[in-house]
Amino acid sequence: MTPDTERPTIDLPLEGGCACGALRYRLGSAPILLFACHCHQCQRQSGSAFGQSLRVRRADLTLSGEVQTRMRQTERGTTSETVFCPGCGARIFNARPGTEFCHLRGGTLDDTSWLRPAAHIWTDSAQPWMRFDPEVLISPGQPDDLGAIEQLWQSKMSPRFR
Repeated sequence: MTPDTERPTIDLPLEGGCACGALRYRLGSAPILLFACHCHQCQRQSGSAFGQSLRVRRADLTLSGEVQTRMRQTERGTTSETVFCPGCGARIFNARPGTEFCHLRGGTLDDTSWLRPAAHIWTDSAQPWMRFDPEVLISPGQPDDLGAIEQLWQSKMSPRFR
């Protein structure tokens, strides 16, 4: 883990968008936490070994361009709203309907160099070759509470935002 004195300083707002550039966003506040999810759904949607979930306040996220929304059942049995670009299909964020927060896909940011997950969840579904940093939190499934992940990310993993 990077010592606190080496945490980068990142200017707000954060910007990002889809693969084709038709859907863009701006985030006006600091993200709350970051984790990597290894559930089968995130593997399928990312086309990779895991998805990066950057929890942000939905009210501070401004989208520009056409969006499409789909509802889906999660592996935990809850309902999730997924927002994506109708042109290229890139997933931008997902959220439980009616909640204050959403989980922005970390890889959609213009600058991803500072992303350091504080946890890996659904590790029971992780690819067998995955190795986890012993200093981050590990959960075999969905944690009941994200408070410990938030605390670790805020205290040691998150950059400074200005």
